[in-house]
Amino acid sequence: MCLTSRVTQKGWDFLREGTGSDAASPGLDWDWRLNTEEALLWSQSLEKLLQSKYGLPVFQTFLRSEFSEENIEFWLTCEDFKKIKSTSKQASRAKKIYEQFIQAESPREINIDHHTREAIRLNVQEPTMSCFDEAQKIVYGLMERDSYPRFLRSEIYLTLSGKIQPNQVKG
Repeated sequence: MCLTSRVTQKGWDFLREGTGSDAASPGLDWDWRLNTEEALLWSQSLEKLLQSKYGLPVFQTFLRSEFSEENIEFWLTCEDFKKIKSTSKQASRAKKIYEQFIQAESPREINIDHHTREAIRLNVQEPTMSCFDEAQKIVYGLMERDSYPRFLRSEIYLTLSGKIQPNQVKG
């Protein structure tokens, strides 16, 4: 069964939509954009998965299905934060990141220790590009040790990598 059929059958149509178009290959059939070989590369490391144009949204969807997407959202937000050049924009964005992810009882609070949380609270007063680095390392480690192995055992990964067929009974 081709990937398109597997994706449609499982309701994972997001993999076909909103992934951008290949300017070099307009009209390219979806099967050529994400293939089993690429999906198999994701098992090499979390880094390879996050660097993949298609691996990242699949991983995000998996985390969303487990109600743990705050980790990848925080990690990606930190990556974007590091690209900000303007100190005023950096200060504004740091405050938003703190309020969304770091502050106790925040809407998407990440799981970090009190010491790291307190250090960030002080650092966002005068933020630098690295003010979230420690928390980002902690979150990456959590994803690498916990979410990523579960992802590699998930139905979505096993189906896309061709290791199981849709609706195959796991035994």
